[in-house]
Amino acid sequence: MSFPIEQLKTNVNNTKLTLSPVATSLKICLMAGMANFASGTLHAQESQAEVEQEEAEVIEVVGTRKTIQDQISIKREATTVVDGLSAEDIGDLPALSIGEALESITGAASHRENGGATEITIRGLGPFLSATHINGREATNGSGDRSVNFSQFPSELVKKVAIYKTQDASMIEGGVAGVVSLETLRPLDFGKQRVQGEVKLNYNPDEQNVENALQSDLGYRGTFSYVDQFLLDNGQAVGLSFGVQRQDISQPEAEYRSSSPTGSSLWACLNDPYNTNEGFYRSSAGDCEDQVSGSRNQGYNTDIDPATGQAESAGTPYAWTGSSRSYRQNETSDERDALFFAVQYQPRDDWEINLDAQFSDRIQSEARHDLVWLQKRATPGVTGPTLVTNQVGGILHWEGEERFESAGEQFSREENYRGVGLNVEHFATDKLALTFDVSYSQTKREELQISNRGRTSNRPFFTWDMGEYIPHITVTDFDVTDISNFTDSLRTRIDRENVRENEVVGARLDFDYELDGGAFTNIEGGIRASEMTFVQFGGTQGNGSRTQYTLDTGVTSALDVLQGCQIAFPESSFLSSVSDGNLITHVDASGNVVESGTGASWATYDNVCFSQALVVSNGGEFAYPQVQYENAGTIDVTEKTTAAYIMANYDTELWDKVVRGNFGVRLVDTDVTSIGFRNSFEVVADDAGFLSIVSGDSLERIEGGGDYFEVLPSFNFVMDYSDTILMRAGIYRGMSRVDPGDMGYNRSFITDESNPVSLSDLFVAANGSGNPDSQPLMSWNYDLALEYYPNEDTIFALSLYYKQFQGGFQQQTVIEDFVVDGQTVALPITNSVTSDETSNLFGVEASVAYRWESGLGVKLGYNYADTDFEFEDSNYGNTFVTDVNGTATQLTDGIIPPGSVPGFSEHVFSGQLYYQIGDLDTAIIYKYRSEYFQPYTSNGTRLRYVDEVGVWEMRASYKVNKNIRVKLEAINLFSAPKSQDYYVQDNLGEVNDYGPRLFAGISFKY
Repeated sequence: MSFPIEQLKTNVNNTKLTLSPVATSLKICLMAGMANFASGTLHAQESQAEVEQEEAEVIEVVGTRKTIQDQISIKREATTVVDGLSAEDIGDLPALSIGEALESITGAASHRENGGATEITIRGLGPFLSATHINGREATNGSGDRSVNFSQFPSELVKKVAIYKTQDASMIEGGVAGVVSLETLRPLDFGKQRVQGEVKLNYNPDEQNVENALQSDLGYRGTFSYVDQFLLDNGQAVGLSFGVQRQDISQPEAEYRSSSPTGSSLWACLNDPYNTNEGFYRSSAGDCEDQVSGSRNQGYNTDIDPATGQAESAGTPYAWTGSSRSYRQNETSDERDALFFAVQYQPRDDWEINLDAQFSDRIQSEARHDLVWLQKRATPGVTGPTLVTNQVGGILHWEGEERFESAGEQFSREENYRGVGLNVEHFATDKLALTFDVSYSQTKREELQISNRGRTSNRPFFTWDMGEYIPHITVTDFDVTDISNFTDSLRTRIDRENVRENEVVGARLDFDYELDGGAFTNIEGGIRASEMTFVQFGGTQGNGSRTQYTLDTGVTSALDVLQGCQIAFPESSFLSSVSDGNLITHVDASGNVVESGTGASWATYDNVCFSQALVVSNGGEFAYPQVQYENAGTIDVTEKTTAAYIMANYDTELWDKVVRGNFGVRLVDTDVTSIGFRNSFEVVADDAGFLSIVSGDSLERIEGGGDYFEVLPSFNFVMDYSDTILMRAGIYRGMSRVDPGDMGYNRSFITDESNPVSLSDLFVAANGSGNPDSQPLMSWNYDLALEYYPNEDTIFALSLYYKQFQGGFQQQTVIEDFVVDGQTVALPITNSVTSDETSNLFGVEASVAYRWESGLGVKLGYNYADTDFEFEDSNYGNTFVTDVNGTATQLTDGIIPPGSVPGFSEHVFSGQLYYQIGDLDTAIIYKYRSEYFQPYTSNGTRLRYVDEVGVWEMRASYKVNKNIRVKLEAINLFSAPKSQDYYVQDNLGEVNDYGPRLFAGISFKY
């Protein structure tokens, strides 16, 4: 909306007086207070009392109360179902991060990484079903999906955050669950000069126990912002705002880990005492998933037995075991530099030009030190008979002989975000406004990692028992703190991986035409074009490149390397908040406890030193390998979208009630092109005319694609039933696109070498991954709400919603065309597609806010949802393949129940109790999220559950004077860990202990 120049002139003229705007506000407050006093003691005349009442009404409300009032106002005034937070000043958003701010909104919850909120779910639906906009434009990310890591953006430089739970036709398509909107400040609309600075010191109690080579004990966040307006000649106006932040903190994290479900590392091994050929009761020592005589890498066989129609291993008991389990100690660092700025220019009353930009550079680093014990080897006569499991096959007690490793990783992730937008608004007439917007968003990510290993040459006997949170080990005649015990099989791997670039270029032209009276107030419409590109560079390891070295024992000895790089264990009280005593107990052959090796530490070394030593021993020079664009592992996706919409807004009376809202339709046309690379080949014929393939030495470029066209109608209705009661309804059709990382185009051929004489004989099928023709997941969404607003501090709101999904994910055989030697060959390929299945989700959402005269207030938000959506695991779930005729055939009879919608939580709750009196402002916050299914990152078809968790936060501030405020903020006050289960709930896979994070700061505002 345009800011009137005449209003700006008035503001500027006022600031030329002896009082500044802040002093003027203070004067008004003092006058109001004096007026109240006079009215109570002098019984002034009625006309004077009215003046005093008007003056009293401008008393400034600030802090938590103001934030909640703004939340209530945002919800009440909107025509869509929306909840949000806004800040009176830049830097006043009441949260340590955008993720934490969004979590306080009813129905929103986060996925926690490194102790803080990252990806946001809406109404229990995973982040892949949401869209994120910054100043009304698409935001990029470095994850290969469409979710956004909100910890990338500093909350101190954002003016408003909102979640749109219903949509209208004018909004950019892409959110079945909803749209997360971030807005930065427009300086002319702000209308006053403001200079602010803030420094927050970061103290993490768990960090005090760590000798961190990457970060000091205290971290900090320093923020500075400036907003101003200027009148130029000929009545022109310019506003300027910019903010910068430097963050340098640690993120302490201690972990227990099991092998992940991504590849062939986590098995359901048979636990049948009558089967000595495989499993835990095998007759000879070996991996439990291998048969003594027969197949390897099998375990519980879910393949359908044609004779019975059930799994081959149906009815056989099993237990889950990974190839390894480990403790991980971390040294951490998190550095972020951010710059936000905006220029708002009004050359005339009918023109406005806005330029805004957001830049963020972030580097996360970790030095990881692992004690690893290998797990899946069964010791005859010991492991099987002593094994104790829970009802889902999760192991609670294990015994046997197996190797240990002292392992380590040096990891860093650099992520750079760039967002720039130009918005031009022109009032062509008194009734017609035209808006043109062009934007660019880019995210680049790169990960570097060193992975080291030193292993025992023998297999000590040990046992472990599951405690309340994590396992505890007892080892016999083996000291884990003696580095000379890990001199076997030294190895280092040097990786550059997940090198990604995501860009979105967009342009839109909108109009807003005001109508002359009647029920309809105005008509909006417009067109938008955008191009999204996603590139993930390939290498020797598919999604990256690896260089590997083992120790050249002819040059140096393993003990020399280990002792030369050895460091003291970096942490005291490691995992103490989730352990039931000593993590490791060292006993002798008689069972007596040996002090050395008992406790919570093991032999560790400097990761970079270790890796460099192995590289030198091989005559090499340490360097991270390069990735390549022309590589079989490369994903290169371009998604071009053209959209148009038309929408009518109405504001009228119906049944003697004021009703308002809008209805419209959005048309979306999308075209996807995906580029891949494969080895070149040549089709040759022998003397008999039989064809064969001869592979070449070079790579050739291949290309696939797809398209879709969707119609997205929407309707929003609000009735002001009374001055305090509001009724609301919304209907819209939403869409969520497939993640860019899943739309790659990797293809190879399956050939028939039995004397083919034509290309159709030679090529029988295709193999590959990625599907650029994946269709979006569509849904119809219905909302109905009743809201009660007795005053500006109070809300009681209840919403019912229903979503009907069309789409899921399944393996299906389709026909793709390939051009070979100038001829088109149609071949079947089995790939992941969006199915036509229909699923349902029902939910109820409640919001309550109330404040007592004492200054005590409360805000509560709760969301309950239920769905019949099913997501089958690709390893141990029911899997099907659908042929080209649409006939489905079951391939496996799974042993685990399906997951739900990724990110789905049945219960989400946030509660806030605040006390604000005078210059003191305090709040304590509780956030709860029930368990949810989160696909494992590097393989989105495997089930992983994040267990329920409740986290406490706190903040307090005190206004020293009109310019200075001191603050104290904390998250995860009571050190709630994050625990994850693999494949099935109660099969513990990982526990992350973060500890609390505390910030104390001082801010200056003028």
